[in-house]
Amino acid sequence: MNAALAQCKAELLRTLRNRKFVVMALLMPVIFYFIFTSTIDANTEIDGIQWKAYYLMSMTVFGVIGGSLNTISIRFAQERKQGWVQLLKITPLPSGTYVFSKIAAQSILNLGVIVLMFIIGSVFKGVQLTSIQWILCGLWIWIGVLPFLALGTLIGTIRSVEIVQVVSQVLFMGMSALGGLWMPIQAMPSVMQQIALWLPSYRYGQGAWNIISGSSVDWIGIIVLAAYVVVFMILSTYMIKRQEAV
Repeated sequence: MNAALAQCKAELLRTLRNRKFVVMALLMPVIFYFIFTSTIDANTEIDGIQWKAYYLMSMTVFGVIGGSLNTISIRFAQERKQGWVQLLKITPLPSGTYVFSKIAAQSILNLGVIVLMFIIGSVFKGVQLTSIQWILCGLWIWIGVLPFLALGTLIGTIRSVEIVQVVSQVLFMGMSALGGLWMPIQAMPSVMQQIALWLPSYRYGQGAWNIISGSSVDWIGIIVLAAYVVVFMILSTYMIKRQEAV
């Protein structure tokens, strides 16, 4: 237990010192939120949801995805390239603790991002939700990031750190734009709307949007997200075993 806590603390400190995490998870979402809630009429509604509340959820999801996907993928790739993973195998530290510490540390950081964005939306933009809605949205965003953590692990199996950085960034920006996090999919052409329905980024954001609109749970969205988790985990496990065999 002490080893796991120490490893988790180390991961937290390393990530907080990472400028890329600060930019992707904190600065960009906050800047985008202030820009787009200041330039678009405050009375605008998306599916009956006030724009400033709708976009708060979009940018919170955006920040959590950015921090998780980029941090996990690059960290795994760097440590595999440096031989850190192989070195851990000859230490008393259980192999599962290595992965657990990364997931736990990232989850703590994601919770911080969620709380920060919610405070900004409430204090500076006057977003008003019920206590239950705040809690449910926070829990959904905190737990719903699992597909992106799994995707980060998969991308991290690529041997070149430079390629990992490019791939993670392209996927992050592409899924955010096509998934309706930058702008509602209602403003997109019909073809792009159909594509968005199958993206984990849209289904992730949709859960939070549904909560603040008072809609019922979209089980199709949950199934899509769960399917992505399973697929990404299977692929990453296969790639890791294949590389170890080689």
